[in-house]
Amino acid sequence: MDYNILIGGAAGQGVETLSSVFEKMLKRNGYKIFSIRDYMSRIRGGHNFAQIRFADRDLCSHTEDLDGIIALNNETIDYHIDRLKPDGFLVCDLSVRYEDDRIIKLPLMNTARNIGNIRVSGSVALGAVMGLLGLSLDDAGEIYNQFFRPDIADINTTAVLEGSKFVQTRYDLHALEEEENILINGNQAVALGALAAGCKFYSAYPMTPSTSIMDYLASKMNDAEIVVEQAEDEIAAINMAIGASYAGVRAMTGTSGGGFSLMVEGLGLAGMLEVPLVIAEVQRPGPVTGFPTRTEQGDLKFIISASQGEFPRMVIALRTPEDAFYQTVRAFNIADKYQIPVILVSDQFLADSVTTVKPFDFDEVRHDRYISREVDERPYKRYKITPSGISPRVIPGKIPGVTVMVDSDEHDEYGYITESAEVRTNMVDKRMRKIELLKQELQEPWFVGEEDCEVLMLAWGSTWGPVAEAVSILNTEGDKKYGALVFGDVWPLPTGLLLNKCKKAKRIVNVEQNATGQLASLVAETTGILCDFSVLKYDGRPMSPRYITEKVRGMK
Repeated sequence: MDYNILIGGAAGQGVETLSSVFEKMLKRNGYKIFSIRDYMSRIRGGHNFAQIRFADRDLCSHTEDLDGIIALNNETIDYHIDRLKPDGFLVCDLSVRYEDDRIIKLPLMNTARNIGNIRVSGSVALGAVMGLLGLSLDDAGEIYNQFFRPDIADINTTAVLEGSKFVQTRYDLHALEEEENILINGNQAVALGALAAGCKFYSAYPMTPSTSIMDYLASKMNDAEIVVEQAEDEIAAINMAIGASYAGVRAMTGTSGGGFSLMVEGLGLAGMLEVPLVIAEVQRPGPVTGFPTRTEQGDLKFIISASQGEFPRMVIALRTPEDAFYQTVRAFNIADKYQIPVILVSDQFLADSVTTVKPFDFDEVRHDRYISREVDERPYKRYKITPSGISPRVIPGKIPGVTVMVDSDEHDEYGYITESAEVRTNMVDKRMRKIELLKQELQEPWFVGEEDCEVLMLAWGSTWGPVAEAVSILNTEGDKKYGALVFGDVWPLPTGLLLNKCKKAKRIVNVEQNATGQLASLVAETTGILCDFSVLKYDGRPMSPRYITEKVRGMK
C-alpha cells in the first residue's frame, strides 16, 4: 500500500504544524513516511502545502498523484484538485462552493468555534482524515503536547477526536507494528551530525533554507555545550568560525547560495591559513534572492571554484538524511586531517523533506583531531613543508613557549609574510599535495539498478531518491536495463566506478536540478566522458520519479 495526502492553506493557517502532527500520528501507527514542504516567502498569506506520502515499506521520494487533500482554503483546491485520484477525497469546510463527488464538506469552522478556538479547524479536518483512513488516534494527546502548551494541546486533541466522528472509515488501514525509526529532515540530520562530531561553535546568519540547522543547534546549546552565534552577516559568520577553529574547537557555519557568495573571501582565508572548517551550503534557486524557499542544484561549479587562487577543498553532496548525518561527521574529520575547508552541499528539497530512518549508529562515529601535542623543533613552523603537505597543527597557548603564527598573505614555514617567488611556489605545492592524499579518502557514488545497465543515469545529492525510484519503475517495463550512479563526493570527483559503468552503458544521461548540466560538465572535464542526454529541471520544484521516467522514455 502507498498513499499520498496533501495539506494546503495560507501561511499562518498552521499547515506546517498540522503536517508534523499527521506525520507523527502515521509513524505511531507503524507507517513509513516521505513528505515534502512547499512554502512561499511570506509570513502570512500565499499558498503553502505539505505532501505526506506513507506506506508499509521504505520510501525515498515523493509522488504527484494524491489520494487525499485537506484544503484549509480555496486556493488549495484550485491548485491541486487536478492531481486528486478519481477515487480520492478532499476534506474542506462547508463554506466551500466547489462541487465534486470527491469533496467531503464538513463543519470544520463551526466545530472549532464550538470547541472554543477557531484556529483548531485544521485539527478537525485532520481527525476526519484519520477517520477515513481508519487509523488510531490513541496517541493524539501525547503528540499535540509535543507542539503546544497543555491547554492548547487539549483543545486540539478534542478537535481531532470530534473530526473523526464526522466520517465513516473508507480505507480501514489498521495500525502496523511500530518499528524503531526516527522522523527527521535533512537539516536536522546535518545538525545532529555536527553535534555527534563534537562541533562546539556554530555561527550563521539566517538564510532560507539553511536556517533550521542553526535553529536546531541553538535548541541544544545547554545540553550539548555548544556556542551558537547569530552573526550580523555571512562575512562575520565564516570569520567567527575560522577564529573558533584556530583556537582549537570544531567549528561550522551554514548558509545558502547568496550567503555563500559573501563568504567566499573567508573561504579563501581558511584555505590560506590551513584551518579546518565545515560549511553547509543549502542551495536555493539564484541568482541573488532568486526563489528564497524553493530548491535547485545550481551552485555546484561555483562552490568547487569559489575564492580566487588555488587551494585544496572537499565538496560533499548530501543525498538523504541518513547520509547527511554520517557525511557531516566525516566532513569534520577530513577538515581536521587535511586542515582544509569541507563544504557540505544540500538543497531545500533535502533540507525540509521529512522521512523515517533507522536511528543513527553513534558507535560508528569517531573523532579524528590530528592536533600536535608537542613540536620537534623551535621556533615552531606552522607551515612546515612536508611530503604530505600537511603541517603539524598546534593550538595557540597549548604548548609553553610555542607561538602559532598564521597569515592571510603568502607566508613562509614560520607564518611570516613573504614576497619570495621560490617560497610562494613551495607553499602552493605544499598545499596542493594534500589533494593527492585526499583522493584516497573518496567514496564512490551509490549505484542503483541493473549491474549491466544499457542506460546509465548520473546524478548527485538529493536527487538520489527520485532517481532510485525512477530506475526501479523503468526496469519493470522490460524494454531496456537501467541504472544510476548518484554522487556524494563531487570534489575531488571519484572516477573508478564511473569509468567502469560508462564502458558498458550504451547511453549516459545526466539528471540534475539546474539549467546547464553542471555534473555532466564536471564529469567531462575530469574524465572526458560526455553525456548523451540531459534531464534537467530548474523551476524551483523538486524533481519527481515521474518527471525523470517521462523524460528518459522520450529521449531521442
